[in-house]
This record gives sequence, C-alpha cells and structure tokens, in this order.
Amino acid sequence: MRCSKLGEKVCIKNFTLSELEKLMIDWGERPFRARQIFHHLYVRLIGSWDQCTDLSNNLRREIKEAFHLEAISFISKLTSSDGTEKFLFKLPDGYAVESVLIPDPPRYTLCLSTQVGCPLKCSFCYTGSLGFKRNLKAGEIVDQYVQVQQLSKNRITNVVFMGMGEPLLNEAELFRALEILLEPRGINLSHRRITLSTVGIIPAMDRLGKHYPVNLAVSLHAPRDDLRSDLMPINRTYSLEPLIEACIKYPLPPRKRITFEYVLIDGVNDSPREAKELSELVRPLRCKINLIPYNPHEGAKYRRPSEAKVNEFQAILQKAHITATIRESRGIDIQAACGQLAGSLRRFSTNIPSHTHHALTKGE
Repeated sequence: MRCSKLGEKVCIKNFTLSELEKLMIDWGERPFRARQIFHHLYVRLIGSWDQCTDLSNNLRREIKEAFHLEAISFISKLTSSDGTEKFLFKLPDGYAVESVLIPDPPRYTLCLSTQVGCPLKCSFCYTGSLGFKRNLKAGEIVDQYVQVQQLSKNRITNVVFMGMGEPLLNEAELFRALEILLEPRGINLSHRRITLSTVGIIPAMDRLGKHYPVNLAVSLHAPRDDLRSDLMPINRTYSLEPLIEACIKYPLPPRKRITFEYVLIDGVNDSPREAKELSELVRPLRCKINLIPYNPHEGAKYRRPSEAKVNEFQAILQKAHITATIRESRGIDIQAACGQLAGSLRRFSTNIPSHTHHALTKGE
C-alpha cells in the first residue's frame, strides 16, 4: 500500500506543504492533492477525513491509514473575567501544554507553546523551576492554533510564541511550524502578525532573521550582566554585549522595531538606576520596550512593584526618547497572565497521567 512508505502512523500536521506535495507524488498522486489537503486542514478546519469529499474514496482511505488528523487532544478551557481564554491540551505521550487566547477586538492574539517545560531556569519564571521534558513537534505547535480556532467564536488574527519554553531552542520544529502558519494556501498568517519571544539564542536569532521576517521580542529583564545573570542563567552564555550587537545586526524589515520585554520586579530591577542604564543600553537600536509588572505565582520569592514605581520607570525611559509601554496583565484570575500559567495545570491532574504534573507553562 502507498501509505506503508511512511512506516508507523504520523500526524499530517507535521508536514509542510512542499513535503506533502512530494509525498503525494511518491504516492502516484498529482501535487495539487496536497494543496487540497492543506485547504481542508487549515481553511476549512475539518474534524474528519470524511469531510474531504473532493478526494477519492481510495485516497481518503489511505490517508486515514497513514495519518493522524490531530496532534494533540483538547482537555479543558478556562475563561477569565476579562475574556482571556486558557486552553489545556494533552500530548500523545501524556504531557500537557497550554495556549492562551487574548481578546482585544478586532485583534485576537493566540499565545503558543513550543516546549514541554523550559530548560532556562529564569528565577522569576514558574516553568523554569519545574524543569524541561521535550520539544514540541511542528504539528503539536500548529495544532494548538487549529484547535483553538475550532473552539473559538472569533477569528485568530495574531500569533505570539510566548508560551511554554524557549522557541529558538526548538529551532527546526519551530521553523517548520512557521512555514505552515505563513503558507498562503493554508492558514496564511502575515509575518507582521506573528511575534516570537526569545531570551536571545544568538545563532538561532540570526537564522530566524534571514528566513522568517516575523516580529522579534527579546526578553531582557536587566540592563547589566551581573543582574541579568542572577535572573536569567542564559546570560552566562549569551551576555548583553553580544546580544545587543546581534540585535543591531538583525535584519529588521522597514517600519519594524525590535521589542525588548522587561519584567519589573519590586526592589530587584525597577529602580531609576536600572531605567537609566536600560535607556543607554538600547539607544543604538530601532526598538520599543514592553514593561511587564511582575505577576506572582505560587511560592514566588518576588513581589510586584507599585504602580507608582512602574510609572516612574516608564517616565525615565520616555524622557530618554525610548518608546516604552506597560503591558496590561490579562487573565490573572485564571492564572493566565505572564509568568502565571504553570499553577493551573494541577487543577486538571485528574484528567491526565500523573507525570504531566510537571508539564507546566512559562507564560504569555
């Protein structure tokens, strides 16, 4: 049978369009069959191969035998009082990830995860304290988008890679997922509507910029190496000087700016000194700074700064002619705000195997 060439059954959402076209040719089909399948998967958002009535019965049967339609399984959803929705998905090996849909009509932004857990161990991030399990496959990343769109009444307009894990530590599968998300004959997201957040994995940043002109957000969180190394151990590998140099060299498309994310932690990195140092650090760049007041989680050793301190920090940056915005915390009451996603999975532990208790997310 043609499907035997694949070996064991796999998820079709792991395939880019070009890969699927090649597979159809190998099966003796014409390449346009792959384009039909992509349309069914990502435009019609089918829930069954039987809905693909423009494919022959034989081809549908062989597709069923060769492919899983879904890469992940929906478990549950929580809805915040502010309209934010958090989705829990189970992976084939029993681990779990979360995705968050943030409404700001007419903009609906989906926050995607790329890893189960996170290996970076940033001191303010719940997920980093709970360890790393594995990278997600491209289909597991893309299927978060597909299933949330199936479950949502509103059309997803934007995607941010700010969920569980460091996207650029899963470079190969991330890039394949981007191919699928950007494909005009499928999901057809514009690169202007995709943002990728990274701590600054410099070699992968360079490759991302050359091949995928999506929006780049760099998690900075400190303006000098000693403080950043305390908060983010990755700074001992990719310190501020080479990171800023990589940002200067990053191939920004016209009218785009790099976003620097800065979590403000009371008494740690939120003083006027840090604000002035930060303004000097980013001065050579076409950028903006997204200030994120810290959201405490269970067992957190840090505190959220006062509104007055946050506003003072912003004012110092603005006085230095640096664009600085304050991110509104969304979904706090369902543990869906930045840095809070991890704790809620424990409430679903009866629905998933016990080893998923540690498969917790980084934040949106």
